[in-house]
Amino acid sequence: MNIYKNTNKVLPAFEREGLPIVCIQGLGFVGAAMAVAVSSAVDGYGNPKYNVIGLDLPNERGKKIVDEINSGVFPFESTDSKLLEYFQKSVSMKNLFATTNPEAISLASTVIVDINLDLVWEDGTPDVNLNGFITGIQTIAEYISPNSLVIVETTVPPGTCERVVAPEIAAIVEKRGLPDDSVLIAHSYERVMPGSDYLDSIINYWRVYSGYTEEAAERCMKFLSDIISTEKYPLTRLSSTTASETAKVLENSYRAVNIAFMEEWSRFAEETGINMFEIVDAIRKRPTHSNIRQPGFGVGGYCLTKDPLFAKVGAEKLFGKRINFPFSERAVEINNRMPLAVITRLENVFGNNLSGKKVLLLGVSYRQDVGDTRNTPSEVLLTELNRRCVEVTCHDPLVEYWQEMDTEVRHDMPDLEDFDIAILAVPHTEYRNLDFTKLPSGKNFAILDANNVLTDEQVEQIRAIGNELLFIGRGN
Repeated sequence: MNIYKNTNKVLPAFEREGLPIVCIQGLGFVGAAMAVAVSSAVDGYGNPKYNVIGLDLPNERGKKIVDEINSGVFPFESTDSKLLEYFQKSVSMKNLFATTNPEAISLASTVIVDINLDLVWEDGTPDVNLNGFITGIQTIAEYISPNSLVIVETTVPPGTCERVVAPEIAAIVEKRGLPDDSVLIAHSYERVMPGSDYLDSIINYWRVYSGYTEEAAERCMKFLSDIISTEKYPLTRLSSTTASETAKVLENSYRAVNIAFMEEWSRFAEETGINMFEIVDAIRKRPTHSNIRQPGFGVGGYCLTKDPLFAKVGAEKLFGKRINFPFSERAVEINNRMPLAVITRLENVFGNNLSGKKVLLLGVSYRQDVGDTRNTPSEVLLTELNRRCVEVTCHDPLVEYWQEMDTEVRHDMPDLEDFDIAILAVPHTEYRNLDFTKLPSGKNFAILDANNVLTDEQVEQIRAIGNELLFIGRGN
């Protein structure tokens, strides 16, 4: 790809000139995949519809991501072969470039906001620190060209586009001497799901959107129709950006509450010797109950751990209303404690003192076949095991270094004979293919399946040898 220097900073000059340029602000797990989705959109002749610039901060992490993308390396571990294939196609078509230079915004007709927005706690009260997000919006306003569209994909407290994004952009646009309506604002929340369907969760999935104005909604609809298979997955337009923002936090709150609801039934199954997983499978055959959740190890990742609290924050922070959300708040509390059920199960076998036990923790990412450790439930378990002076070895096929816990993670499978306990925390494909026929019989060794990882064949292998086998969500 040819490049030119602009004010001593590198900006792209794409091979196919004249294509609209889309700038993706924030190249995390969502933004990086979104960059691939947009750059992969082609016309009927197989030619790209857009040139894409990914923009990230000029810090160590941002520079690393930018360098990897520009070197033809997708910046995150992924098991989605389709995503990696499409990324390489964009590299070969030379319509995808990454930079830390915010002047790239001035080249774009569409800017997509994918800035990480975290929940913080102050004196036991949830809050959202909008400072970094607002800085990002201000940067857009400083560089954006007139008649451009800004689409906020970031999950935000309801009311953010109306009461934060629009006023911030308007104030800076006015200082620049541009008309008030020179920047269009829309909201269309992401439903990105890292894993085997990483890319399809963007281009082959239903999408909700809304515009701050009628013109913004129309422009957003046309853009989304270019990258999403809308003939099969039609778009849904809502009446306001606040409604669209609410839809995202409500759908994730529903899921989080559903998961928390199953936690008490897990304990019932374990104590009565029944298998809650087969019960749930039977219930799911009823169409009205097909979305019932199942027992599990815990809730992690970027969405379900925080989104249920965003409505409460938005109500108070943006609307000045104190509204209680007892189900959502309780669900987050229950889900955060879910991994501790593993401790109780182990203590029932080894007594109340686990000190000195050697544990192999199989899986530290927050979900199967993903290398993302943000808010992983394994962090809660490891912290508690460390507090109890348990010697823990961590293994994960997709994680080399666990940054949040400052812990090295093994990729090679250790010899199970070296441990007292193996905890299957994440249903990675690799773990479902483990051969347990070589386990030593008679050894005081326990396997705890905390997340319905083991196949029926693996269960029979372990039982045939006679080792202790425990479950979360089902009794023995």
